[in-house]
Amino acid sequence: MFALKRFRASERGNFAMGTAIAMLPIMLGVAGTIDLVGTSDDAAQLQNSLDAAGLAVATKYSAGMTAGDVQSLGLTFFAANMSAADQQEYSGSVSAFSAAASGSPSAYYISLSSSISRPSFLSGAASWQANRSAKVKMNPGAQACVLALDPHVSSAVSLQGSTNVTMSSCVIAANSDASDAVSRGGSALVSAACVSTVGGTSGLSPPSANLTCGTPLEHQYASFDPLADVVPPDYTLCLPVPKGKTYTLAPGTYCDKTLSGNITLEPGVYIMRGTAIKPGGNGSLTGQGVTIFLMEGAQIYINANEQVNLSPPTSGPYAGITIFENHENTSALTLNGGANSVISGFVYAPDAPVSYAGNSDMSGQGDCLRLVGKTVQMTGNSSIKTDCSAVLGSREMYASRLITLVK
Repeated sequence: MFALKRFRASERGNFAMGTAIAMLPIMLGVAGTIDLVGTSDDAAQLQNSLDAAGLAVATKYSAGMTAGDVQSLGLTFFAANMSAADQQEYSGSVSAFSAAASGSPSAYYISLSSSISRPSFLSGAASWQANRSAKVKMNPGAQACVLALDPHVSSAVSLQGSTNVTMSSCVIAANSDASDAVSRGGSALVSAACVSTVGGTSGLSPPSANLTCGTPLEHQYASFDPLADVVPPDYTLCLPVPKGKTYTLAPGTYCDKTLSGNITLEPGVYIMRGTAIKPGGNGSLTGQGVTIFLMEGAQIYINANEQVNLSPPTSGPYAGITIFENHENTSALTLNGGANSVISGFVYAPDAPVSYAGNSDMSGQGDCLRLVGKTVQMTGNSSIKTDCSAVLGSREMYASRLITLVK
């Protein structure tokens, strides 16, 4: 009893006991601070990696991508940015990563999320967890009337010869990164709202080129494929073709034929399987409210002495689409109609060259025409309208994209 009283009365004993008791919360506080700082650093790296991945995906995104495509592309960029984390944290954040796309042509979104787990400084304590997310918005650029989708070829859009192209409120766009992605040569004249390319341009200076924007917009983000999400209809039984040089076809599927002469298409959807539409000398192709799907190598070839008058349906699943050449069909699409020829609607050949020659009638009245090809060559005289919502069924096409980080 005496020894205990003496210990309690000892200042050295009290100091030792007080110090031991005080050290516990101090040590816990230090450990907590280390964990907090470390977790904050890891969370910042996680957020930066998500932001960077979202912005990178937005530059590559197209409406035709599947959910798996978006996830895979996002994970590639995210993993590269997270590579500085230690192996345990890296593995956990990669496993927790998620990326998804949503929206419509007026605005697409890329949403990403992940988490990171950091072991506690104190042995046996629970790990510290951080959850982060990012969201990127993609707005379309200005309205476009001509778009070449090839990512690398020279002269993806070519304006040559005696071409006179007028689209005063519309943009000519090319997704090619070549130094001459859009080129003008010879005595060609072009008047447009602007020219937008991933790469560069050639020959687009006054007085041959009159651009409302002043100079071409080079090194821009790629433009969206406007019909990437369109799915062709199912095949039906192959229909017979009437004999003679002048005939009318009903909507349906036509297989392995060469259609020539004076051809009239009744309103509706046409599926051409391996079929060539070649009216021939003084022949014609006429159809109002029609959509023509070119499948299995099918092609359309309209020569200069032939007449073509085509317009799309204004309602239904294929509203605004006049000619749709299926992906992987590389057959050249040639529309060199003679006098009195008029084409409106989307002319779409994503994996094939499109050759389009306008004429005085097209130039005089202007067409609600949208040309999309792997490459696009324009000759002759063409005047293309921009206020076409009624004809195109509210489908639009835009040049480049505006990318912003919104979260």
